[in-house]
Amino acid sequence: MAPDDRRDRIGRLLDLLRADDTDKLESTRPFGPREFTDPGTAEAERELVFGRVPSIVAHSSELARPGDFLTLTMPRNRVIVVRQRDGGVKAFVNACRHRGARLEERPSGRCRLFSCPYHRWSYNTDGSLRTVTYDHTFGDIDRDASGLVELPAEERHGFVWLVDSAAATIDVAGWLGPEMDAALAGYGLDALLCYRAEGFDEPVNWKLMQDAFLDGYHIKFAHPNTAGKIIHTNVLAVEDYGRHARFLSPRKSIDRFLEQDPGDADLGRHVTESHYLGPNSTLLRQPDHFQLLTFRPHPTDPARSRMEMRVLVPTVEDSRFDETEWEKRWNKNWQILLDVLHAEDFPLLRASQDALASADAGRMLLGRNEVINQIFHRELRRLTAAGER
Repeated sequence: MAPDDRRDRIGRLLDLLRADDTDKLESTRPFGPREFTDPGTAEAERELVFGRVPSIVAHSSELARPGDFLTLTMPRNRVIVVRQRDGGVKAFVNACRHRGARLEERPSGRCRLFSCPYHRWSYNTDGSLRTVTYDHTFGDIDRDASGLVELPAEERHGFVWLVDSAAATIDVAGWLGPEMDAALAGYGLDALLCYRAEGFDEPVNWKLMQDAFLDGYHIKFAHPNTAGKIIHTNVLAVEDYGRHARFLSPRKSIDRFLEQDPGDADLGRHVTESHYLGPNSTLLRQPDHFQLLTFRPHPTDPARSRMEMRVLVPTVEDSRFDETEWEKRWNKNWQILLDVLHAEDFPLLRASQDALASADAGRMLLGRNEVINQIFHRELRRLTAAGER
């Protein structure tokens, strides 16, 4: 975002704050609890959303060297993502082509090849079949057709993106569209380091999780002693890009400018600039780092999901801290995030999922002020109804 452009956006946010207002849509949106509990809905999301469009699975720095890999459970497939010798990335189904044993159990690591623990068939990191043990007794096979099943993967803007279907293709720039693609390009995310990443398996539908981290309406109520002390509640300036959205929320430190003209002052440190990256991520631009929150459905159970949290920071060399101060700063930041998740967000969301399972939970509403949540659900409906990219 150009400095003048960002200044205008923050100016609009200040106007909303002065008016005790927020960006709003023209109407509320009703929804039913079955959206979060119905197995048929969950299957449609796995196939028509995650099996067709790109979603983020890692930051590039997590696969820094050739042979670095990570494993993950996507809604449709168990997956290995690995850095190639030529610097690219590839993704494969984490299953041996002989009898289907899982090749790699570790969540991450580095290797020269993938070796099956069952019969020791092995595969190069490009997925090609390397070794068939006792091949003189096994029988004839088409080795070229017996490599690992590849899934579409692409690296862009410092992230690794994946479509969870071997039959699909991938075009991240096309999926992002010009506005969001340009926004991400301007942040220098590929120069950052993933300081820490952790995943949490929760008894909560993935949409309920995603909704919580697109919501500026709940802050002072659900987080009165943490985020509620820092960020204003129910004040968002929203840009709707169709499949994605960007939204600014004011920190309370901006209040000094409510009655005075900020002039040429840079107010960026007084706002949190968030991005809904469809279908399942929230990227938060903080004054000195980024946070990426990703939410994926369970492969079979609509009442379960996985959240992954990443903190992306400048390297020691690019920061103003020495190594000890750098480590202390980001470790403290990580622990604060972790404490809020486990003490405030997760208990509330588990209880919500339990309540939504009630036989007579009834019809519910998203408000006019819950703009990003409405965009999220609008785009999910579009994808599941039309099955389009």
